[in-house]
Amino acid sequence: MREVLKPIVVCADDYGLSEGVCDAIEALIGQGRLSATGAMSALPAWRRRAAGLREIVRQTPADIGLHFTLTGQKALTQARGLAKDGQLPEIGTLILRALGRALPLDAIRDELRAQLDAFEDAWGAPPDFLDGHQHAHALPGIRDVVVNELSARYPGHALWLRNCTEPPAQARRRRLGLGKAMIIGTLGAGTARTAARAGIATNDSFRGLYDFSERVPYREVFRASLAGPGARILVHCHPGIVDDELRSLDPLLDPRERELAYLASGQCGEDLEAAGVIPARFRETGTVR
Repeated sequence: MREVLKPIVVCADDYGLSEGVCDAIEALIGQGRLSATGAMSALPAWRRRAAGLREIVRQTPADIGLHFTLTGQKALTQARGLAKDGQLPEIGTLILRALGRALPLDAIRDELRAQLDAFEDAWGAPPDFLDGHQHAHALPGIRDVVVNELSARYPGHALWLRNCTEPPAQARRRRLGLGKAMIIGTLGAGTARTAARAGIATNDSFRGLYDFSERVPYREVFRASLAGPGARILVHCHPGIVDDELRSLDPLLDPRERELAYLASGQCGEDLEAAGVIPARFRETGTVR
C-alpha cells in the first residue's frame, strides 16, 4: 500500500534579493524540496528573474508570494517618515516604533501598494500569499494595513498570509529557536485573528526559526521543524548562493549556503520521507495525498 504523506508548505524567503539566492531557490523548487517562495519585488533581481521563475513553476507548481520589505533595503516610494534617504530602517527600529504606535501607516500602505504593483507587473498575476522580510508584516499596526489592503485589492482571491505565531507548547517541544519563536510570536500575536475576520487564510504552525549559527547543524533544525501536529504547517528557510550582489545587500551569508547544501541533499529527501510529509502548496494543506 502506498504511504500517505502529509502536505506541508516549505517556503524560502528572499527570492529576488540576489542572483545567487534566485538560483538556489529555483533549483530547490525544481527538485521538489520547496513549495513556495516570497519575492522581494522592490529589488532589481525580481524584475530580471520573474519570467524564468514562471517557467519553472509551470513545470513544478509552487506558491509565489510577496515578501513585503520594510527593513534594510531601498524603498520603492518616498516612504516619508519611514525611510531615510530612501533607505528603509533596520528591524530593531521598526519594532520599537511599532510598539510605540509611532509608525507612518499611510507611508507603509503606499509602500505596500508599490511593491504589490511591482510584483504584478513582473508576474502578470496577484501573489499567492504575502509574508514579510524579517516578519515585519506581522508587527502591530503593519498587519492591519496589510490585511486591509489585501482585502480591498483582491476580493474573492484565495491568497494566504503568513502567521508567525505557534502554540507555545509546540515551540517548547522543539526547543531549537525557542527564544526567537517566543519573541516573534508575541510581536505577531493577533495576525491570524485579524486575517480570519477578513476571510484570509493563514498557517496554524510556523517553524524553521534558529539563530543562524553552526552550533546546531541545519539538518537538526529542519528535522525538528517537521515533527509535531498542525493542519497547515509552514516551514520557512533562507537558502542561497553567496555572490557579490548578496554581500552588498544583506548580512546573512554562510547560513544560506548551509541550508542550500542540506535542502538539495539526499539526507533532506530521507528526512521528509521519514517524517511522512511532502512539500506542497498551501491550498493542498489540511489534506493528505
